[in-house]
Amino acid sequence: MNITIIGTGYVGLVTGACFSEMGSTVTCVDVDETKISNLKNGILPIYEPGLENLVIQNYKENHLTFTTNLGKAAEDSNLFFIAVGTPPGEDGSADLQYVLEVAKEIGQHINEYSVIVNKSTVPVGTADKVKKAIQIQLDNRGLTIEFDVVSNPEFLKEGAAVNDFLKPDRIVVGVNSDRAAKIMKRLYAPFSRNKDKLILMNVRDAEMTKYAANSMLATKISFMNEISNICEGLGVDVENVRKGIGSDSRIGYSFIYPGCGYGGSCFPKDVKALIRTSRDLGIEPELLNSVEKRNTFQKLVLPTKIKKRFGEDLSHKTFCVWGLSFKPGTDDMRDASSIVLIDELLKAGARINAYDPIAMDQAKKELPGEWFKDNKLQFSGNQYTAIEKADALILVTEWKAFRQPDFKQMSNKMNKKIIFDGRNQYDPEELTEYGFEYHGIGRE
Repeated sequence: MNITIIGTGYVGLVTGACFSEMGSTVTCVDVDETKISNLKNGILPIYEPGLENLVIQNYKENHLTFTTNLGKAAEDSNLFFIAVGTPPGEDGSADLQYVLEVAKEIGQHINEYSVIVNKSTVPVGTADKVKKAIQIQLDNRGLTIEFDVVSNPEFLKEGAAVNDFLKPDRIVVGVNSDRAAKIMKRLYAPFSRNKDKLILMNVRDAEMTKYAANSMLATKISFMNEISNICEGLGVDVENVRKGIGSDSRIGYSFIYPGCGYGGSCFPKDVKALIRTSRDLGIEPELLNSVEKRNTFQKLVLPTKIKKRFGEDLSHKTFCVWGLSFKPGTDDMRDASSIVLIDELLKAGARINAYDPIAMDQAKKELPGEWFKDNKLQFSGNQYTAIEKADALILVTEWKAFRQPDFKQMSNKMNKKIIFDGRNQYDPEELTEYGFEYHGIGRE
């Protein structure tokens, strides 16, 4: 099948690479000329395990191409995926300007029956707006061309997106016509050979499913973080509680790990958008409000613990931060807990040495330049140089390299043997053997 994907960010690039891997001919379109030029040279705008090899190989085999010209791409395609950003507006609602701009341009170029697929995360009712935008352009051109707008939300985990796409647990497709449903079934057939993973529903149902899924996962995280704070007040080890409730098949172990808050491109934005949608309907989303409020509070738990231990004035204190990205397996810094932590510590006068296996280049681009003045914030070449003469280690992102570090080497390098474990990765008893003072989440 000939597919055109508009947007070469996280969703668009993974989608394009994986469809091309299954034999489809894919053209990825983006207005950013530098990004397109880099992609043609094998330089990706994001880090995602396994993605680079897919992109380079399929580009070499002409299964995957890149262009800034949507009109040219439309000449050979009648299946379009919209995969552009929907950043949150000031009121928390999803900003649809890029989605609707793409819809308008599609309407200016299609010349036969086409299926337009919303892959971007969009509010309920967006398909109707996309359809209207396309129809206006067709009317302006004096053409009568049939087309369908489909909702096909992505459920990709950053750090495992390629595997999630190639081996999905479900494929949600919202359609309002049998013709579009037939095309989508054919498109996804290679991904459902062992069993049918396609879940067909109407368009509005599919749009809502994406928001409900992410909000449910965010709710589990915030619930467990709230439990961790109660446990800490009661002198209870939350890790034992987690194991106890996770063994219940109705609850499960996924997304009940206490930590220092969730971030990324999905959960914060989607929870806010659903809150906004609910309020627009005159429904106050009490649970979602609490989920967001708890997450905001949770990002302050680590700096609060540190100030409790060292005092409000952190001048002349140096801290090592392990992990900058919002989760392991990605360089995504959006809404990362590390940003709040570093900001709070710098404002209290601290100096910080940080290390992340992947995200430091991205962090340099996104963090405020003033943070780096006078070496207040420095990035180290590896995790062990980062801890030299540190008054405490703060684990923020649970990269594999941090899971079983050399505690003996650390104890010799650090100024004070203190660890603030923002992801409960370490065994307090083991750390005691090396003389470390331990502070976890819900397990002081």
